[in-house]
Amino acid sequence: VEIVPFDNKGSPQESLVILRQIADQGIQFVTQGNGSHVAGALVGALEKHNRRNPNKILYLNYAAVDPTLTEDQCSFWHFRFDANSEMKLEALTSYMAESPDVKKVFLINMDYAHGHQIQSITRRLLAQKNPDIEIVGDVLHPVGKVKDFAPYISQIRASGADSVITGNWGNDLSLLVRAADSVGLNVKFYTYYGGGLGTPSAVGAAGEGRLFQITEYHRNLPLELDKPEVYDFVLPFDEMHADIDWYYGRINTMMDMLKLAIEKAGSTDPVAVAYALEGMEIESPYGNVVMRAIDHQLLQPLFISVFTKDVKYDSESTGLGWKTVAEFPAEKTATPTSCQMQRPER
Repeated sequence: VEIVPFDNKGSPQESLVILRQIADQGIQFVTQGNGSHVAGALVGALEKHNRRNPNKILYLNYAAVDPTLTEDQCSFWHFRFDANSEMKLEALTSYMAESPDVKKVFLINMDYAHGHQIQSITRRLLAQKNPDIEIVGDVLHPVGKVKDFAPYISQIRASGADSVITGNWGNDLSLLVRAADSVGLNVKFYTYYGGGLGTPSAVGAAGEGRLFQITEYHRNLPLELDKPEVYDFVLPFDEMHADIDWYYGRINTMMDMLKLAIEKAGSTDPVAVAYALEGMEIESPYGNVVMRAIDHQLLQPLFISVFTKDVKYDSESTGLGWKTVAEFPAEKTATPTSCQMQRPER
């Protein structure tokens, strides 16, 4: 396997230019994560490309979580190895609905597809699971442009919220949590990307006991599950890359399943590999994993964890790491899909 890197600068337009280069070079597999706006552009472009050209390209998505990518916009050429927003919120809201200290929730998200999905799905699920929980605020902000979150923190404080749900990532998350800590605002942040690369070190002590994440992996997870063999990979990786910790457990799953699919197909032909991936079931170190054939959405165990000193392994040399507070097996994460997939001939 040869890894050929391209920088799309987070832009759908740049991604489509690169996709033409990829096609010209005869590359058959593309992987991409952030964000859903890029993923949607890639899915649409690959649908057109693969209809018109004999040389097909398969898209392996490890982080774009807009549910529509495996629902109304589902594609045979797209496989998602991350849980989508609805799956993650099903787990998060189930946990929060049973938490006695969650009474008032504030929503703050980036103003693009991912943030809009979190808004609408959270409102629906919290109302279903615990109508006594009140949503006391709901704001969107520009992606990557806010340097001072103090005005948003003032809104959260004025709302009386005890909890915040956010899909923010990168600086838009770390600056938000640090702004809350700087004024002594004692709320809990329930996030998708609290452990994302660079965020633990950027947040630091400001996140202790208040920063939660939902993921398929964190560094202390194998220890909690008594699967020490996982560290045969994790610890050497962390030693090799002093500036980051291994974070994307699902990329391991993606590459394992791609390898197995190629072996099963006896070919690297994208059509054959896609059919081999459909319905594939493996046993990961964290539980059973299934690539749902109907929509190409991976079902895998999910874990909610909190940023704390009470761990064996810290994150990014902060002295704080992730500790599981709730677990959801793969079958509990499944949500319905509206996907009506068109498949090519084998």
